[in-house]
Amino acid sequence: MYDSIMGALESGLLYAFMALGVYITFRILDFPDLTVDGSFTTGGAIAAVMITQGYSPWLATFCAMAGGMAAGMCTGLLHTKGKINGLLSGILMMIALYSINLRILDKPNVSIMGEDTLLSSINPLLVMPFIVVAVKLLMDLFLRTDLGLALRATGDNSRMIRSFGVNTDTTTILGISLSNGLVALSGALIAQSSSFADSTMGIGMIVIGLASVIIGEAIFGARNVFRATLAVVLGSIVYRIVVALALRVPWLKASDLKLITAVIVIIALLFPSLQRYMKQKRTARRRSAELAALALRSKKGGTADAKA
Repeated sequence: MYDSIMGALESGLLYAFMALGVYITFRILDFPDLTVDGSFTTGGAIAAVMITQGYSPWLATFCAMAGGMAAGMCTGLLHTKGKINGLLSGILMMIALYSINLRILDKPNVSIMGEDTLLSSINPLLVMPFIVVAVKLLMDLFLRTDLGLALRATGDNSRMIRSFGVNTDTTTILGISLSNGLVALSGALIAQSSSFADSTMGIGMIVIGLASVIIGEAIFGARNVFRATLAVVLGSIVYRIVVALALRVPWLKASDLKLITAVIVIIALLFPSLQRYMKQKRTARRRSAELAALALRSKKGGTADAKA
């Protein structure tokens, strides 16, 4: 049990970058970006191939992030300049990236077992929390700059922000690029952690990212940017712990992972509605009690007047 929880905590920290990337498109830009499934694999593929060819793990990770940003930029260009529907733009880029990733890997998977990686010389549980918090704080600072505020306003009301002279095409492309850069960074770190990159390692990543965002917001709230990004990071960790505990149930198998993910997302989506329903029920019950008490006092007052 202890090893499972520690493994889930480590995975949650590595996937936190991907969850932060999904948060940018899903919550800030309100953009349904399915490029994530492809750019996650792109990050892992670039990092694995470069490490096996003798490049520095730092350089390989940086290039992986750059590759993800390039994929996100292509999606943004298809949507803004090509006037293609946002959902369709992400799907087209995801399909294209499948072939591109196979080109990068040159085979279905690449092993980096025994190679020097960013995680081979450190304890991820000791170092990764500081790196994740640093990236989270840098993201918070960026979202408070003029450019970051323009990015947030683009997702809230693009017509209004255009009236102030902001080029929403540029902010949209920037946001999608930054998002997929973080996703690719997560893919590169996961590849180095698991010692291999696979052409199918990104399948379902968008659902996992959404699960992290939704679970974090449902449990920890999202009243401001600082709290929202913190909730996303914690949501990624909570999601991994829940999955690890679920897989310890005797009648569940590792092949049920996608089903478990779907159930977790459904519960997380229903949780806010259930909270509102319970709050409304409590309010209605309290109001009924207050009206009953008022009616009882009025009745007693009328009886006393009649006796007088």
